[in-house]
Amino acid sequence: MRAISRRTMLKGVGTAVALPWLEGLARAAAPSAAAAVTPPRRLAFVYVPNGVVVPDWFPKSEGKLGDLPDILKPLAPFKDSLNVLSNMTLDKARANGDGPGDHARAMSTFLTGRQPRKTHGADIRIGISADQHVANAIGDQTRFPSLELGIERGQQAGNCDSGYSCAYSSNLSWRGEATPNAKETDPKAVFDRLFGGNDPKELAAARAKRDLYNKSVLDFVMDDAKSLSKTLGQGDQRKLDEYLTAVREVEDRIQKVKKLNAERKPVPKPNMEAPSGIPKEFSEHVRLMADLMVLAFQTDLTRIATLPIANDGSNRPYKTIGVSEGHHELSHHGRNQDKLAKLKKINTHHMEQFAYLVEKMSKVKEANGTTLLDNIMMVYGSGIGDGDRHNHDELPILLVGKGGGSIEGGRHIKAARETPLMNLYLALFERMGAPITRFGDSTGVLKI
Repeated sequence: MRAISRRTMLKGVGTAVALPWLEGLARAAAPSAAAAVTPPRRLAFVYVPNGVVVPDWFPKSEGKLGDLPDILKPLAPFKDSLNVLSNMTLDKARANGDGPGDHARAMSTFLTGRQPRKTHGADIRIGISADQHVANAIGDQTRFPSLELGIERGQQAGNCDSGYSCAYSSNLSWRGEATPNAKETDPKAVFDRLFGGNDPKELAAARAKRDLYNKSVLDFVMDDAKSLSKTLGQGDQRKLDEYLTAVREVEDRIQKVKKLNAERKPVPKPNMEAPSGIPKEFSEHVRLMADLMVLAFQTDLTRIATLPIANDGSNRPYKTIGVSEGHHELSHHGRNQDKLAKLKKINTHHMEQFAYLVEKMSKVKEANGTTLLDNIMMVYGSGIGDGDRHNHDELPILLVGKGGGSIEGGRHIKAARETPLMNLYLALFERMGAPITRFGDSTGVLKI
């Protein structure tokens, strides 16, 4: 076999397509067989706004999961990789003397565990987020220390929630106490960032040529792929073919969105450009981002990612599932049964998109007969429990994935009341090789 490292990429003009985890290449590069077949652990956070319909979220009994509650049913095929956590709390999302602004505090504290300074000026302050703590520790092992994805565009200024800056309610990841990591909402921009070459001039020329002839990024690297395939065993050949097909499918879908956007008649709006490359349909947008996250993990371009599927306080309607009212509006349900039923449809719709991501990960084969789902830890949840109460205890929190065999799935884990959510993150930090004794308002490591 030719000498080749784990960092090898398929290369073409202005293009560098990272390879998935291939056992043959790993063995050739690793100093020992054991190191060669141990896939890295990954960490992801998926955030949903406005809380949930609590009675349809939490299992009735503690311990081994039986039939899942209605909202969680889309995850039934992956129950063995699912843990439902109860009594998780974000104390710093409470007012603590600062008055209203629960949505801004919910999202900004979800990964920081710190009280945001109440301001809508430039003097924002919160703290580093959990994803960035891990990125600082291990981010130098991958091309991208972390990947920040999103569905709704963020704002870094303005008053969005009772005197709190829009930066608080639209950013999940924080590089430092006053520096949010802006999320990328355009799938095409994410794709180009992940798979574009490093030379800006060459990249621009290649993209222009690709757009002109409507060629795939894979067309520029296929010769290299064919050459590499001849050196691989049957199992690795199959993985490489599956991976290249997945990249092709994502790029095709992005091109279809681009075509639809180009054909759509523009609606005149003064002083505002129409977005390009972003699907009009919510579920397609989320699923494209999910596919890109999976590809980034599969190729070891990054090991840390965040994906808020909406800003907190989002009032998006979901007409494709028969809900024309806004999400935030419905979350203030006042126990109205019609509103609760529609809110439950939204919660379930969100869960269906998350289940799509989980399923994609379950199909990515890695070393030792494992899958990407076996080697990841994903936290899914909201910084608000019941949207009507605006409470920040009894949060809806899921932990999905087996963390490289370090986490047993299929459980409802009921922690002590008022357990800080940051205690869960301390447990994840340890597994990611970024241990720390205290983070945010943590009080100890949660046993999971």
